[in-house]
Amino acid sequence: MSSGYISPISMDALSNLCGELDKNNAIKKSDYENYHVKRGLRNSDGTGVMAGLTRICSVEGYYILDGERVPKDGKLSYRGYDINDLVASCVKEDRFGFEEVIWLLLFGSLPTQNQLLSLREVLAECRALPDDFVEDMIMKNPSKDIMNKMARCVMTLYSFDEDPDNTSIPNVLRQSLQLIAQFPTIMNSAYQVKRRAFYGKTMFLHPINKGQSTAEYILNQNRADKEFTRDEARLLDICLTLHADHGGGNNSTFVTRALTSSATDTYSAIAGGIGSLKGPRHGGANLRVARQMDEIIANVADPTDKAQVKDYLYKIMKKEAGDGSGLIYGMGHAVYTKSDPRAVILKENARKLAYEKGFEKEFKTLENIELLTPEVFNEVRGTDKVMCANVDLYSGLVYKVLRIPEDLYTPLFATARIVGWCAHRLEELTSNGKIMRPAYKSVNKQRAFIPIEKR
Repeated sequence: MSSGYISPISMDALSNLCGELDKNNAIKKSDYENYHVKRGLRNSDGTGVMAGLTRICSVEGYYILDGERVPKDGKLSYRGYDINDLVASCVKEDRFGFEEVIWLLLFGSLPTQNQLLSLREVLAECRALPDDFVEDMIMKNPSKDIMNKMARCVMTLYSFDEDPDNTSIPNVLRQSLQLIAQFPTIMNSAYQVKRRAFYGKTMFLHPINKGQSTAEYILNQNRADKEFTRDEARLLDICLTLHADHGGGNNSTFVTRALTSSATDTYSAIAGGIGSLKGPRHGGANLRVARQMDEIIANVADPTDKAQVKDYLYKIMKKEAGDGSGLIYGMGHAVYTKSDPRAVILKENARKLAYEKGFEKEFKTLENIELLTPEVFNEVRGTDKVMCANVDLYSGLVYKVLRIPEDLYTPLFATARIVGWCAHRLEELTSNGKIMRPAYKSVNKQRAFIPIEKR
């Protein structure tokens, strides 16, 4: 489908303009070292610059001994509760846990049965979008990318709010609960419209079932026959639980907190988080993992054979295969070293269903990538870095097993992570009170003004 819009800027003109940009924007890497600039807000040892405090989430992947990072098994805690305990409890009792995590992250405590029931009822009532919203805001302008459409829808919901700019805690909490509930509806509606507009396929929009958990509702909306098994819904629920938050320092949450510190409205702050998460260096990585796995399976005679996979990983790292970046997606993390607890949990809970659904080869391929990448990386780079699989390595396969289209991989991440964004926004409003204003040093020299006739 064509957008119907042709840019009036020619490629020749753009080329000339880019030449001007290149002349005046390049900064030497040595300047960063000379001025002790912490690029990417990272210290020289790879640790993150301390930018704030939080009671919401803790991410641990190493400890410091005599000034050096020492690897350890990863640990993720929501409000002090180990993610392993939260997930294990739900698996053991055969119940859905995402709503419980929503309460925990927003309010700071584990909900009682009555509190959890009340939250489920509130979320169910808030799932619907305003009258004619889907027709006017989604159908009339289909988007090739669901994340962009979600951001636009969030910004548009500002216009439907009777008190959008009020940043009092009660009002922001109301907005947060509504957006958390509406994200699955926005995501699915945007995808269905894309199916019709760009793929020429049938669009289906099912009525909202208020009795379903978030995971059940997503699967219900995403399937033409609305049919799914409890095992499928439980696996998706675990995915949502694991993606709900990851501390204040991940890019999208930091963006949300930075925007919040300016006292902007909730819709602007959450739209900023979506824009960040879309990036392939952040939430968009799960899609790259899926495509990388497909490429390996297509080009390796037996992807379950470790030696053959290892040879192909060498090619990827040497930029002879893959997307030319030299990166093996799904491996390595800014904090986790020995293990990413989310990847461990997801792998453990996905194996059975993956094998039942006929994805044994894909699962074993990912296991080989996880096992062999650290060895290949260190041989190619000449290092002894400790590296583990991150959650993205297995999340893409889980979505494929659940018959979720690739277009929704990153939007599903956003549908879970909005809980963390909202929790951190509320914490920023209640605790910080200062606009974020880091420093940038200018490396330009002062220049005398030149009249236009002399340039």
